[in-house]
Amino acid sequence: MTDSKPTVLFVCVHNAGRSQMAAGYLRSLGEGRIDVRSAGSMPAEQINPVAVAAMAEEGIDITAEQPKVLTVDAVRESDVVITMGCGDACPIFPGKRYEDWELDDPAGQGIEDVRPIRDEIRGRIASLIEEIAPARR
Repeated sequence: MTDSKPTVLFVCVHNAGRSQMAAGYLRSLGEGRIDVRSAGSMPAEQINPVAVAAMAEEGIDITAEQPKVLTVDAVRESDVVITMGCGDACPIFPGKRYEDWELDDPAGQGIEDVRPIRDEIRGRIASLIEEIAPARR
């Protein structure tokens, strides 16, 4: 980690569901202590509307986000890189923290099936925040 705010990059294939929900939670729960990015190895045209609805239930609006293509620079400029089903597509740089979160893909699923994925992401985000940017006491 650098002395400034840590940067976290979430990467999934389409950057339309899991990585967008994770980025939304980290922006909200991280309270400005962490820079947040997301990208996809093969970005979709738009964010999954069911993921948007699931996050809206949590009071987090991700409607303004757009799927973005994964770049080498995005990885290079991040302290923590979290992949979700596309680990092989992500370049590796020494000294970075890499994690692969095995999560079901919300694509094509209804809200009832997306909620547990969302909730698991929230739990992982809460743990990540405590590890890389705990609240000052």
